Amino acid sequence: MKTLKSKVIIACIALITLTMTSCTENEESIVEATTSVNLATDSSLGSILVDQDGRSLYFFARDSKDTSNCLGGCLNTWPVFYVENIAVGSGLDASDFSTITREDGSKQTTYKNWPLYYFANDANAGDTNGDGVGGVWFIAKPDYSIMYAAAQLVGNDGVNYTQDYVEGEAITNYFVSIAGRTMYTFTRDSRNTNTFTRSDFSNNAVWPIVEITLDQIPSTLERSDFGTIDVFGRTQLTYKGWPLYYFGQDTERGDNKGVSVPNPGVWPVVNRGITAAQ
Repeated sequence: MKTLKSKVIIACIALITLTMTSCTENEESIVEATTSVNLATDSSLGSILVDQDGRSLYFFARDSKDTSNCLGGCLNTWPVFYVENIAVGSGLDASDFSTITREDGSKQTTYKNWPLYYFANDANAGDTNGDGVGGVWFIAKPDYSIMYAAAQLVGNDGVNYTQDYVEGEAITNYFVSIAGRTMYTFTRDSRNTNTFTRSDFSNNAVWPIVEITLDQIPSTLERSDFGTIDVFGRTQLTYKGWPLYYFGQDTERGDNKGVSVPNPGVWPVVNRGITAAQ
């Protein structure tokens, strides 16, 4: 009897252990299936980033240097988004996400080096009320080719400049690539005419032409203002007729050193208020 009883007990223990293991494995599968960030489709904005509950995520134009400039009271309206172990849905690449340490020591998740936020006035999943707020807050998308930045201009000479290219402290709005690379125009160019680049591109490293296929752009910009021109067999992006360039010595994300070269204002940054080229 003892032997039979022992066998029954052992069998019961094995069954319980198997059940617990199965439950644990199922729980792990459920956890693994839960994503932190997904893509959703908005009827007017297209593909946008949302959290696991469908709440929209945003970029801030002042964060072009992969740091957050939404501090203090700003966070009451724009709470940070942070997930320790990011898991992404279909159409997203986990390697595009990272984590920064904010000024107060807290953490924040970034996407393509842009810190991510919520908007406090988005009451429901799928709301996108924060897009375009102040001309500096934009819904986070996976396919931006151009972003709007807002930052202090600091020339290659180390001097701070205003949007009028005189010495001073001021925040200036301008275009950057999704990688945070500042875009410029050349005052000696004319409408749809590049007067700088040599036919052999021997000076292209100094002021590289912007060669990107235009995809999504911030909602405050007009797609019709963009175009392209042929430059000795290569395609350069234009804005309001101005050929667009990068500055070769802008080596760090968010740099805008070209504003002082060779003199302030010769190579101005590009923003939506620029006068169309003639």
